[in-house]
Amino acid sequence: MRLLLVEDDLQVNQGLTRTLSHEGYAVESVMCLTDARSFVANDEVDLLILDLGLPDGDGLSLLSDIKKRRKPLPVLILTARDSLDDKIKGLDLGADDYLVKPFEVDELLARLRVLGRRVTGVVSSTLECGPIVMDLAAHDVQINAQALTLPRKEYMLLKALMENQGRVQSKEQLEQKLYQWGEELGSNAIEVHIHHLRKKLPDGTIKTLRGIGYVLNRVQES
Repeated sequence: MRLLLVEDDLQVNQGLTRTLSHEGYAVESVMCLTDARSFVANDEVDLLILDLGLPDGDGLSLLSDIKKRRKPLPVLILTARDSLDDKIKGLDLGADDYLVKPFEVDELLARLRVLGRRVTGVVSSTLECGPIVMDLAAHDVQINAQALTLPRKEYMLLKALMENQGRVQSKEQLEQKLYQWGEELGSNAIEVHIHHLRKKLPDGTIKTLRGIGYVLNRVQES
């Protein structure tokens, strides 16, 4: 899932970028409204964390651009503005959530999981497909109750497939979910990750539809 972080405090920006990347988000971070508007205009953002006090304007002004998108964009405002009036204004202008600094990272991640479920239509933080169980909160995967350790990209790939069970995901869709904007990737990167992931899952879990994409199959528990 592609997440845009708009935060002008360099330390907060870098710390959150590392944390969110570790949690399986493809993160792009910017420090001003101008850059944020460019990413929103490309219509490739799935989630947005938005600071309000930015060097080139008020983050609230970005919400009007977001309303013009072809698809909904969940927005979490992350700001030092803690008055009730500020919270009401932000939510009334279209933000989905409002978190005041200083904040607990675990709370931010929990709120993002809620917003992420709105994007994918998943109603729980636990995803299941046959014997495979993924706990998004714990960043944990189990097969037949046995822990499975996955590299970050393979975890993100499995998450994308499990969130879209029964729906084919094209190579391009998976690339958008796994890689940050401008991140260098080989022409067969997705195929390589699929190959390695298949070795760790029950036979037949990932089905290839040649020329179309990949879909997750529910296999029987052993």
